[in-house]
Amino acid sequence: MTAENFDQLLNALAGRNPFQPFTVELVGGRRFEVDHARALVNRDGVAVFLAPGGTPIWFDHDSVTAIVSDIAEASA
Repeated sequence: MTAENFDQLLNALAGRNPFQPFTVELVGGRRFEVDHARALVNRDGVAVFLAPGGTPIWFDHDSVTAIVSDIAEASA
């Protein structure tokens, strides 16, 4: 995924009204759920998500293997 497409996708998912959580899967299998739109910042293909408790999760367009916008899609 290009940096531009990555930014556009994250902006679209975070900007949904009402917001709906989505899951990001990274290379190596680590997964996390973006549960709040304002807990995510992205620019130029790099993003940081502030997980509950304030733990930052840094990721970029090269480290993402999948973004699942609905948990039901993951089991399909």
